[in-house]
Amino acid sequence: MSVINKLTNTNIMKYLTMTSQEINRHTIIKKLINREINGTQAAELLKLTIRHIKRLKSGVKKYGPKALIHGNRGKPSNRRTPEQEKERIISLLHKHYPDFKPGFATEKLSEKHNIIRDPKTIRQIMIKQDLWKPRKKKQKEYRSWRQRKACYGEMEQFDGSYEHWFEDRGPYCCLLASVDDATGIPTKAEFAKDEGVFPVFSFWKEYLKEHGKPYSIYLDKFSTYKMSQKAAQENHDILTQFQRAMNELHIEPISAHSCQAKGRIERLFNTFQDRLIKELRLNNISTIEQANKFLKEVFLPQYKDKYAVEPRSKANLHKPLSLKEKSELDSVFSRQYVRTIRNDFTISFNKQWHQLLKDQPATIYRQDKITVEERSNNTIHLRLRGKYLNYQVLPERPKKLKVPHFIAANTKRPVYIPSANHPWRERIVCPS
Repeated sequence: MSVINKLTNTNIMKYLTMTSQEINRHTIIKKLINREINGTQAAELLKLTIRHIKRLKSGVKKYGPKALIHGNRGKPSNRRTPEQEKERIISLLHKHYPDFKPGFATEKLSEKHNIIRDPKTIRQIMIKQDLWKPRKKKQKEYRSWRQRKACYGEMEQFDGSYEHWFEDRGPYCCLLASVDDATGIPTKAEFAKDEGVFPVFSFWKEYLKEHGKPYSIYLDKFSTYKMSQKAAQENHDILTQFQRAMNELHIEPISAHSCQAKGRIERLFNTFQDRLIKELRLNNISTIEQANKFLKEVFLPQYKDKYAVEPRSKANLHKPLSLKEKSELDSVFSRQYVRTIRNDFTISFNKQWHQLLKDQPATIYRQDKITVEERSNNTIHLRLRGKYLNYQVLPERPKKLKVPHFIAANTKRPVYIPSANHPWRERIVCPS
């Protein structure tokens, strides 16, 4: 808030723009000059030293209210960006970084062109050049704050983001990523064709080999991770393939009820959608294989150095895989179904018939329930009581055995009819 004070010198009207603080100082100093208060009282009122009060009093006596105004007000700053450098910045922004945000553009100007300026300076230049529009702050719904987890590996927030990551140079795909809740470090990220069961299984299989088992995973309610049907909500034994795999590994999957609940991974994707897309463009990367290599070797290490925070505890809650768990990873991260052995020792799966062979590592019976594992390499494995069964794929459905038709014998007892002269038919006369 500013107030215009009007001063008259001869017949020329002059105006001074003063802040409310400067007007207050002028009022106190005038009282000091008029001996209404002393220097100690003035210093207490203005919360200044007595020496400073003396300087202000001397200045007001000599120059009037103008002495209370900073001498550089209204003059160009001595630290302003030179016009030649400013023109170079504008040219580079238009040529290489027209869709960059101010912070990211500042980093690239420093990294690639040796122009070191404050992001606020670049922001003002971009606003004047219509390269950036400040966002209006919106009234947000109230949400309570949740403290970060204390330990690294205590909770991993995981999600997938569909985006034109390669713009028009490559396929539309999904970025799968996990971020540690305690440190904010993206522990793993890779591009996949979709957020289906097998891409997610492949992601977590590599994660477990590299880091070990996290204590819990925070997810949304996407169909890969949680069934939303009414039957599944009423019966907690109905699990998705992902939930079943996490239960076998003793990792707790937690479902978020809103996007804001897993805000750390959502903010990570917001940053990636801004920076990673442009980094892929600058490095001329247009395939999923190249992008995954760039992510692992360049982008993620730089991101960790810049945005990671210190956890409250130095403990690492990732649990190493045992030898047995390592050997069973392919089995755990497979689609699993239950089938019943028919009377001819066959089962049907994916419109194909599988004949169980005579020699087996386990005793099998008709009507046994076996587990069918469909693995990511398109192989099928049949498991019964921890043993994998031998089988062969039949070219067609097995034909039913033909049972010979027999004429059923008459089981009814014949009715005996006596002859006409049979004694039973003779008339018996009783003596009188």
